[in-house]
Amino acid sequence: MSATEVMVSPVATQVPVENIATIESLDHEGRGVAHVDGKAIFVAGALPREIVTYQPSRKKKNFETATLISIKREAAERVQPRCKFYEICGGCALQHADYTLQVAAKQRVLEDNLARIGKVIPETILPPIYAAQWQYRHRARLSVNYVAKKGGVLVGFRERKSSYVADMHSCEVLAGGVGQMIDALREVLSTLDKRDRIPQIEVAVGARVTALVLRLLEPLTPEDEVELKAFADAHRADRIQWWVQVKGPETAVPWYPLDAPELTYELPEYDLEINFRPTEFTQVNHAVNRLMVQRAMQLLDPQPHEKIADLFCGLGNFSLPIARLGAHVIGVEGSESLTQRASENAARNELIDRSTFFPADLYTDQEAAMKRVPAVSKMLIDPPRDGALEVCNLLSAELRPELKRIVYVSCSPGTLARDAGVLVHTQGFTLKAAGVVNMFPHTAHVESIALFERP
Repeated sequence: MSATEVMVSPVATQVPVENIATIESLDHEGRGVAHVDGKAIFVAGALPREIVTYQPSRKKKNFETATLISIKREAAERVQPRCKFYEICGGCALQHADYTLQVAAKQRVLEDNLARIGKVIPETILPPIYAAQWQYRHRARLSVNYVAKKGGVLVGFRERKSSYVADMHSCEVLAGGVGQMIDALREVLSTLDKRDRIPQIEVAVGARVTALVLRLLEPLTPEDEVELKAFADAHRADRIQWWVQVKGPETAVPWYPLDAPELTYELPEYDLEINFRPTEFTQVNHAVNRLMVQRAMQLLDPQPHEKIADLFCGLGNFSLPIARLGAHVIGVEGSESLTQRASENAARNELIDRSTFFPADLYTDQEAAMKRVPAVSKMLIDPPRDGALEVCNLLSAELRPELKRIVYVSCSPGTLARDAGVLVHTQGFTLKAAGVVNMFPHTAHVESIALFERP
């Protein structure tokens, strides 16, 4: 071999590895779940029974999260998302799935949580509660961000897996015409002097008015006020009222027009009209809420002259139907302002004589709170996502021998399952029935309702 010759080794051609999986189910975040070599793979955007290729994005010892690359075999339940901005907006996660599949997947999440966490199985699976799947969101928190490179202000939900505001121009799930008002909101906010000092718009759609609450980091200028008033005047057909909020939710006040109707929603089956402020908690989906209240009343079966406790009662969403059906309701709520609102709504609907409300923290002061609740044979519990473990620990037959029936409304299947385990295995109740409430179509959010009884 001469000095100028160089030995060259052959280089093996690198063939990209194709990751293939068959999707088995959906998880609690709406991701497709598969198992490859004993490891769980979570593939966002994939549906059960689909064969997909994926790219791992995060690897752990027992699981991987992955990005969907392609679909080799498509599920019959796959549909075309209705929203043009679905792929970038984080407001929805399941528009690519048939509505029936969405509800069935949520039912499975509920049952799996009850069995795995609570070690309980309901005697009866209740029919799912669902209603219209579009323009259902009567409450929303829209982010606002001034981006000069985008030509002005962005208004909408956050992007998927990002803190950036999605560059969206409409929304298919917002009620009250707000979904078709995104561009108009972007335009008017872009004209304001304080356009970079408004981080958020809280949306609250009532029966006769839609409140848009501007979160202000600095006061509006007189020129800004002129623009916003002109916007409200131009959208009188949409019944828009501006509110402003300078600090916490309690500082929100109506701003323009001041002669707008009150914010209310209705439960016509019980001849009820319930007043609320835009920053107070109300159920997002009014149509589903009506059906959920009906289901709760059917399971609870209030009778005249009964005393029934409503824990975490809020502004009276369940309390007032209980009272309308003739029972006396004792409502307990951690927020003093919501307790006051519940009392006002009872008076508004001429139910003050059949209702008692008092504020108490059922997480940190539960023993003192429960001592104020008289002997009741029935109880409705509707806690936040943290559940009601502290309360459930106080519902033994020794402490509450008269308590025979509980209707538990939940926004977290995990904490419901945990609390169900306590009620069944420790407190002597039987899980008679449970089912899902599809309060948030096209999202993975699971609400549910369960019935417990004790001999």
